[in-house]
Amino acid sequence: MSSDNPQTSTVILPPAMLGMLGGGQLGRFFVMAAHEMGYTVTVLDPDKNSPAGKIADVHLCATYDDVAALEAMAQSCAAVTTEFENVPATTLQYLAQSVTVRPAAQSVAIAQNRVLEKNFLREAGLPVAPYAVIQTAQDLPENSSNLYPGILKVARFGYDGKGQARVANQAEALAAFASFSGNVCVLEQMLALDYEVSVVLARDVNGTIAAFPTAENSHLGGILDISIIPARGSAEIRQQAQVLASQVAEKLDYTGVLGVEFFVCNGALLVNEIAPRPHNSGHYTLDACTTNQFEQQVRVLTGLPLGSARQHSQAVMVNILGDSWKPDTVDASEPAWDKAFAQSELKLHLYAKQQARPGRKMGHFTVVGEVADLVLEKAMQARAALGIGEH
Repeated sequence: MSSDNPQTSTVILPPAMLGMLGGGQLGRFFVMAAHEMGYTVTVLDPDKNSPAGKIADVHLCATYDDVAALEAMAQSCAAVTTEFENVPATTLQYLAQSVTVRPAAQSVAIAQNRVLEKNFLREAGLPVAPYAVIQTAQDLPENSSNLYPGILKVARFGYDGKGQARVANQAEALAAFASFSGNVCVLEQMLALDYEVSVVLARDVNGTIAAFPTAENSHLGGILDISIIPARGSAEIRQQAQVLASQVAEKLDYTGVLGVEFFVCNGALLVNEIAPRPHNSGHYTLDACTTNQFEQQVRVLTGLPLGSARQHSQAVMVNILGDSWKPDTVDASEPAWDKAFAQSELKLHLYAKQQARPGRKMGHFTVVGEVADLVLEKAMQARAALGIGEH
């Protein structure tokens, strides 16, 4: 599998124009990193109020398959990347005909389809939970299957707990499959988890890898809630997660920033999902590492050497969802930002989204410090002050 396209041998230096497909918070942080490094950025996103589009040098407000917009991007940008995996792979292929695109379309195509992703991981010899591909209702196993209880997940466009259903038996699986309109799914065995971890890494065009420290993650309603870095638990698990994540990148022949999520079950690691982009659990790198994940994304895209992934401070990252605005109440007031800012070691990042909605990622904060237990205590105090987890 080729990780790159022919126009990749030269280093792209400032003030070149870079392209970003997607205008969400990940794209916004990319624009910020690129601007700090002296680059200009064109963002393609259909939302006129997209967080990244607001601060880009050029915002092409169009769909991802708009040929005129893609031509404009191909003609003006020296290289193009993406902030989320659901950009059509055909869009990346189209752009790659005339401009450097990283990561490559085939890598993104695998990550945006759970069937391709699971099959790739299994065929690559990487540890995964037992699963079955469900193309029709007849593919759902009988009640005697060890896949029950399980989780039925749509193969495409499922994220943050969406497009998933817990099923205890065939009848529940049939009902869930019908609710997903018969779309192709993956049925995964439900596991008794010790905890969950993730690794974010960057791999450049030469195959050099810089992996950030392993994060320990907890979720609320299927959405990442808290990341603790470095992960608690054994040093062996932290190290093995780094090794497995690097193997994923190498097997994919991947060029870019990659997030790899793991389950820890009975002291062993299983690969859960891969994300061909910066990852929510890597946001702590903005405040706790020598180089953050978005600067690494710029470096990989432009052919620059990777920056150091060294963590210089203990860190805890907490997501801030639209629930903290209490949008269902008469007084849809802002969260208690004054209480958050009272924490001298807290760094607040809001995403400039137009409307707060329950479950929508509106921002995050990271608490940094020298003593892990104290950092976690302060983060949990700030989390409570912002009303996170109350709903």
